[in-house]
Amino acid sequence: MNSIRMRLFAILLLTTGAMWFSAIAWIYTSTRNEVERVLDARLTEAARMVSSLITDHRVAASAAADAATAEPEGFAKATASYERQLSCQIWSLEGNLVGRSESAPTTSLANHASGFAETVIKGEKWRVYAVINRALGVRVLVGDSVAMRDRLVSDVAKGLLLPALLILPLLAILIWLSVGRGLAPLNSLANILSKRDEKELHPLADIHAPKEIRPVIASLNGLFDRVADARERERNFTAYAAHELKTPLAGLKTQAQIALRAPDTSTQQAALQHIISSVDRTSRMVKQLIDLAAADSAEAEKNVDTVDLVSLMADITRELQVTANLKKVSIIGPGIERMVVENTNSALLRLAFRNVLENAIQHSAEGETVQCTLHSASNGFGVSISDQGPGIKRDDYERVTERFYRGGENSHGSGLGLSIVSMVVERLQGTLSFEKTERFTVHLKFPSYVANSDRKLNHAPPRSVAQT
Repeated sequence: MNSIRMRLFAILLLTTGAMWFSAIAWIYTSTRNEVERVLDARLTEAARMVSSLITDHRVAASAAADAATAEPEGFAKATASYERQLSCQIWSLEGNLVGRSESAPTTSLANHASGFAETVIKGEKWRVYAVINRALGVRVLVGDSVAMRDRLVSDVAKGLLLPALLILPLLAILIWLSVGRGLAPLNSLANILSKRDEKELHPLADIHAPKEIRPVIASLNGLFDRVADARERERNFTAYAAHELKTPLAGLKTQAQIALRAPDTSTQQAALQHIISSVDRTSRMVKQLIDLAAADSAEAEKNVDTVDLVSLMADITRELQVTANLKKVSIIGPGIERMVVENTNSALLRLAFRNVLENAIQHSAEGETVQCTLHSASNGFGVSISDQGPGIKRDDYERVTERFYRGGENSHGSGLGLSIVSMVVERLQGTLSFEKTERFTVHLKFPSYVANSDRKLNHAPPRSVAQT
């Protein structure tokens, strides 16, 4: 049942019906007990009245029996089915029938001495009250049919049940209308949302909303804020990317025109070299834009695998070896044979390590070194990449991970590398920090289980990861 209205209607109807019929069952039981009590009292009163009448010799025994079982005037007409409900017999203590009412059988109603008893006469069950009159030597029996009693109780119950059955459809209609009225704020909210277009992301007002709807409105407003922020970031990203790609493309066109019009070979070669540099920067920016989109859309919980960090660093170093060779920068590996971590995302780690290492190479001078170090701990692992470049000014630490932000000595970069690293760190619930001593170091720490970590190879000299 996917409809809230139908679900509420069914719940309310079933609970109301259950309570209603429980009340009827309780009334039936209490009514039955009360009727039984009243009828027993009537039997007792009738038997004692007959005993009193024959004791005073005011009427004959048979007349006294008929008087005890007679219905009041008008009662028999109104309730014909209960006419002559009581039966009375007067027996001598020797066992002779002295008198009986018209409706009483000729067989003795009961054989007990006094009080109440239930007997079966010709297949019919009777409830009988006996009184012994020792002064006259007789026993008075007054009884009524149990089937008659049951029919009386059943008629009373039907009188209660019939109105309930007639009222139940009306109750169902009222519950249906009430549920619809109660869900009206949800329908109103749905109508408001259906009339909004994709640009209307302003918050919904909840001043007049019921308190049960306010959490939904608050969640929707939070979603609107997140969508608005995401759209703003996308617009800024598109604008920045278009601007950043426009500049090198314009430079490419200018250098190509210079090369075409160059008066000599040296000028033409210089223009072509500028074109190559611009193509490299543009290619790097396009790759970083792709990396940024990949990191932004990646889900750390998916594609979880086991990663050998040493092998991963070696692969990344091989990819960047051409760039390092052109700048004459040496890359020193972590100095261990193996470090395996489990339950992590190798694709995201590759994005982070590659961008940090590439930044370190780009900001290193000729002949300098870039050092890669791996750390393991009980609660995770860490990667530190240091270089001998100028690093990042301490004042820029807070903003350096913003997209397209260039600060300090990084003005010639794209401003995307550390943005990608920061996004990966956030996805993997790690930390990113910077340290400036004699070297500038970027520290990456991630929570993950280190399955295997070989000892450090102190006997081996530092070497390029690309050579491992």
